[in-house]
Amino acid sequence: MRWTMSSDRVPEAWYNVVPHLPEPLQPPLHPGTREPVTPDLLTPLFPMALIRQEMSAETYIDIPGEVLDILRMWRPTPLIRARRLEQALDTPARIYFKDESVSPAGSHKPNTAIPQAFYNKAEGVKRLTTETGAGQWGSALSYACSLFDMECKVYMVRASYEQKPYRRVMMETWGGEVVPSPIDQPDHPGSLGTAITDAVRDAVSRDDSHYSLGSVLNHVLLHQTVIGLEAREQLQLAGEEKPDLVIGCCGGGSNLGGLALPFVADPDVELLAVEPSSCPTLTEGKFEYDFGDSAGMTPLLAMYTLGHDFIPPSIHAGGLRYHGDAPIISNLVKAGRMRATAYPQGKVFEAAIQFARTQGPIPAPETAHAIRATIDEAIRAREEGQERVILFGYSGHGLLDLQAYDDYLAGKLEDV
Repeated sequence: MRWTMSSDRVPEAWYNVVPHLPEPLQPPLHPGTREPVTPDLLTPLFPMALIRQEMSAETYIDIPGEVLDILRMWRPTPLIRARRLEQALDTPARIYFKDESVSPAGSHKPNTAIPQAFYNKAEGVKRLTTETGAGQWGSALSYACSLFDMECKVYMVRASYEQKPYRRVMMETWGGEVVPSPIDQPDHPGSLGTAITDAVRDAVSRDDSHYSLGSVLNHVLLHQTVIGLEAREQLQLAGEEKPDLVIGCCGGGSNLGGLALPFVADPDVELLAVEPSSCPTLTEGKFEYDFGDSAGMTPLLAMYTLGHDFIPPSIHAGGLRYHGDAPIISNLVKAGRMRATAYPQGKVFEAAIQFARTQGPIPAPETAHAIRATIDEAIRAREEGQERVILFGYSGHGLLDLQAYDDYLAGKLEDV
């Protein structure tokens, strides 16, 4: 029921899906000139190593030894078969999940926070700024900065800052400085777009600082592919040739991309993105160029978007409240290689409770979106009498999200 591998089995290179996408990615555009962005225009925000990765056409990119040494503290993460959930659903489907909750920060986010801090440190950067929704990314980057003796300033979406005080404590324990965003509108619930604006504005105002992003960009999804590369090998250890269906929750796309991208080249593996109905970027958004932040300071990306001024409801899955999606994920959905679905908050927590009461772990609200879709797909397999291998991403635990569960159990959760 549980497949682990020794630390020497951590992948030594990231998988870059960009050369293998159904269609070429459209280039990011300068926010002022609307011309394609050149590397020199990104240097105020990112180290050159990450800029090169962002634009790379190589299929595999080596992971630095110092980064590997840190990842091996908890990787490879376990692959677990959800047998008790299968039994509860009476399904012929075999359900597996890749458990990213075992990282120090409790989620998949350190997979990219560690290399981002490493490359910035190597370039002499002393301080990183970032945004965070539910706090998973801010926690991971605070942890990474503590390992490399760097300062970390986190702009946390105000709704989550107020909902999840222990996320702030977690970041501060690792030395991060956390403030609610938007900083100039104390009555505003905030969004990831406004928090990005705050973080970018901060970074470009100081010579010692760079900006760090936890999702959306090519290099972020690249770093997360350790998840899918490990899962592919672990499934074979479990006696499965490959999954029939790979499912991940999707806000910006890093967790989903990390698990799914190593399977893109196999047309027999179906890919499914799951998002909240209250922020239905892939299912109801438009594919067009849009800013990554609310104020229009960042380069424009070709992606599915609800508009950079979109402010979503203050649902508990703060990590999924982003107006856009990764260009890579958007490319796959637009080409029909990946499909997307959306669920309201109530249905998501219903699935989270069922998972917790059968398997045991309490999932993050974001993770629960993938669980909801997994349950529905397993029920469909039962109704159709099909044996299917379903792999989903358990992107993080919900032990610091218990207010959300309290609201659900007390009947106070808004079903948006």
